[in-house]
Amino acid sequence: MQHDTPLDPSPDPRVKPEGDEQIVFYEGTPKLRGELTLLLGWTIAGAVLIAIPFLIGYFDTYPGFIGWAIFIALGLACWIMPSLLVRRNYYRITNYRIDYESGLLFKKMDTLELWHVDDVSLRQSPLDRICNVGTITVISNDPTNPRLPIKSVSSPRKLLELLKTRIITVKRQRGVVKLDIG
Repeated sequence: MQHDTPLDPSPDPRVKPEGDEQIVFYEGTPKLRGELTLLLGWTIAGAVLIAIPFLIGYFDTYPGFIGWAIFIALGLACWIMPSLLVRRNYYRITNYRIDYESGLLFKKMDTLELWHVDDVSLRQSPLDRICNVGTITVISNDPTNPRLPIKSVSSPRKLLELLKTRIITVKRQRGVVKLDIG
């Protein structure tokens, strides 16, 4: 029977080194208020589908009632669609990595280590600034996803500054040096 003693030089793998805990800066899906064009388009499509039976008078006969019900159901589905489309993406940004997943039925999950990141940028339209959302684009040397747009996040300037600071810190911790050969 083996016992760990204070003289045993091998560290316990279950114990994390001090200061190595993950801190989550952002976790969630894009905000619907950041996808107003998507929301507006699907809302108009839903309203048109619901209005069609009223415009052509589908209420007179029994088969017409079934068509009316189908148009109403499709119109209501159009109103739910923006929420589903926005929620197909999920982001988790910590002090060491960005985890992201996409897809409704079939999920694709991937991780981008912050030390791979070369640049980050923020894009906001005037409407995005009013709604306090924006898209942060992460450019990296990761071969699986060299360009990762993090869409419609709230308080994007604050998150961008956090990311920039953490990227520099993580690169220093890992000893990553960028060489400019020219």
